[in-house]
Amino acid sequence: MSASLSPESSAAAKVFPSPNHGERKGGQRPNMLILHYTGMPDAGEALQWLCNPISQVSAHYFVFEDGRVIQMVPETRRAWHAGVSSWDGETDINSSSIGIEIANPGHPGGLPPFPDAQIDSVTALAGDIVARWKIPATRVLGHSDVAPGRKLDPGEAFPWQRLHETGIGHWVPPAPIRDGRFFSRGDEGMPIEALQAMLAMYGYSQKITGVFDKDTEKVVTAFQRHFRPERVDGVADASTITTLRDLIARRPQSAA
Repeated sequence: MSASLSPESSAAAKVFPSPNHGERKGGQRPNMLILHYTGMPDAGEALQWLCNPISQVSAHYFVFEDGRVIQMVPETRRAWHAGVSSWDGETDINSSSIGIEIANPGHPGGLPPFPDAQIDSVTALAGDIVARWKIPATRVLGHSDVAPGRKLDPGEAFPWQRLHETGIGHWVPPAPIRDGRFFSRGDEGMPIEALQAMLAMYGYSQKITGVFDKDTEKVVTAFQRHFRPERVDGVADASTITTLRDLIARRPQSAA
């Protein structure tokens, strides 16, 4: 992609090309949208890193704190943003997704809030991509959803509900946090098997073993980070389980 070309999305101002991309394997079309934070203190340095051949990482779009959007990789190409990841049985997420990098220091920088101008631009960009590629709401995800434990972005401070209110992504109001029965590392039995089956049904890479092990804790944590961000602790309390049940029950018909 030449810098002289126009961006494919009307939400982007210009093209700043990255060499880090390849062919989508098997001729796949994008059917997922993955959101990331840069996790670096300086947006300019993050952008340069995504365009450096040495880094071996990239994304299709980059959104600055002030709302400016630039395109780095053509949408039909396979950007290198998701790494080792999985969703709903797919393991080559890079070949089936479009990636957006959002400039934010993230957890390493104390999880500062995303500015309104930035989220407005993310919303406009995501809405345009989802409409043009007909990406289902349940396949608008965070990096942490497709790589539980390995990745934390875009983090529990990201306003998923705000995107959902404009028609982007799947969301239900999180069930209130209350005292009561909960499941955590080391628990075993049919309730754990049922929890694991629900997580796998929604799309998470979760084995059904009946044992609440380290991997299950990672998936529960990733789920909370996106869908029940008030408390992210990897403990499957009633709020977490009820929110998961409601998400499954209210999935759009086409995603069932």
